[in-house]
Amino acid sequence: MRIPKPMCKTRINVFCALLLSFAYSSRCLAADAAPAIDTGDTAWMLTSTALVLMMTIPGLALFYAGMVRKKNVLATLMQSFALCCIISIVWMVAGYSLAFTTGSPWIGGFGRMFLNGIGANIHNGADVGFTLGADSSNATTMTIPESIFMMFQMTFAIITPALISGAYAERMKFSAMCVFSIIWSLIVYAPIAHWVWSPIGWLGGLGTADFAGGTVVHINAGVAGLVCALMLGRRKGYGQDDLSPFNLTYAVIGASLLWVGWFGFNAGSAVGANGRAGMAMAATQIAAAGAGVSWMLVEWLRSGKPTVLGVISGAVGGLVAITPAAGFVLPGSALIIGLITGVVCYWGATSLKHMMGYDDSLDAFGVHGVGGIVGALLTGLFAYGPLSATDSNPSGITGSVHQLVVQTEAVLVTIVWCAVVSFIILKVVDLVIGLRVTPDEELEGLDMSLHGERIND
Repeated sequence: MRIPKPMCKTRINVFCALLLSFAYSSRCLAADAAPAIDTGDTAWMLTSTALVLMMTIPGLALFYAGMVRKKNVLATLMQSFALCCIISIVWMVAGYSLAFTTGSPWIGGFGRMFLNGIGANIHNGADVGFTLGADSSNATTMTIPESIFMMFQMTFAIITPALISGAYAERMKFSAMCVFSIIWSLIVYAPIAHWVWSPIGWLGGLGTADFAGGTVVHINAGVAGLVCALMLGRRKGYGQDDLSPFNLTYAVIGASLLWVGWFGFNAGSAVGANGRAGMAMAATQIAAAGAGVSWMLVEWLRSGKPTVLGVISGAVGGLVAITPAAGFVLPGSALIIGLITGVVCYWGATSLKHMMGYDDSLDAFGVHGVGGIVGALLTGLFAYGPLSATDSNPSGITGSVHQLVVQTEAVLVTIVWCAVVSFIILKVVDLVIGLRVTPDEELEGLDMSLHGERIND
């Protein structure tokens, strides 16, 4: 029997419609398989990444440069700027892969070496989110492109070795600094970042609370700085000559940029534009203010005058201490953390340094090491559960004796790993190329002796 032409066309049209429907459904299912991008989260994380980068250049660069002598200002600026360039490449080549691919609880794998495969999350010209710790029992779904997460974490990897430079300012060879920082980033920073922040990291698995880098960034940098200061020895004329800052105006500008950039550092660590980010921002402001006031007051009582260097150092100490706690504590607790930290960091940058006799040039350990330890421990006492509650952990991380013990374990592990491995790296670098400039180069100043440049009068 012959089918009439109109009926034939109808069947063909129905068949085509079914095919198109199937193709569309398949495409939708494929899209649903990957987490969707949230444009608000993405915009905030782009902003946060830029803010954290600003913390190193120009923030930290100016902060440190303002506190050295005139003959070393350009060399100090050079350290932060050069490290920004160097560590960006190190992170792209291997650092990100070692820190954040699944691997083992101890170290990541090689799946993202040279950022291989990072474009796999782009489908039909549009980004989709990615899963951190894919194929693990603790996988975390992200609502931002992996490229932005990688860049955000890159800025943390950049500032950490730059912070160390404050301890060896005015006396370390530029070549030694470059070699040390590259190796240190790969075998000290990347493993600790993996232990704490990877979904399968072993310290994170123990319940360590480190919202934005108390252990990973500040204790890590402070302890490495202390080891550097001890191995390099004191600057020539330490305790005898005038080693006062060249230009505290630079330091104030740098500290101010650090403070503003820290909102990206802490609120950005919520990895989204949400209530937790807002609370982290509030905690950051309040803790910095509290520490600035408490340092200023204790200095005023002891010496009779509050100093500019003191108040900016106190505020930075408060920013350091609230870093691990920012997404875990309420504003009242943030104020307590800041007030305590200002006093303790003042002691660390003055009394402790003089008691132990080391020359931590710009107080990398006194502010970042001591502040990071205080903040990490106080997080264990003041953590407010609902801020970190999830479906899998409805009570969240709550301040308790148990949590304080967990925080203490993480602090001790970070100190021991960083101190031992930093010492080994420095020893090897010293044997191969030497760590310290010659006495004549130090006397002339690193600007001219290492870079052939100087600030004109």
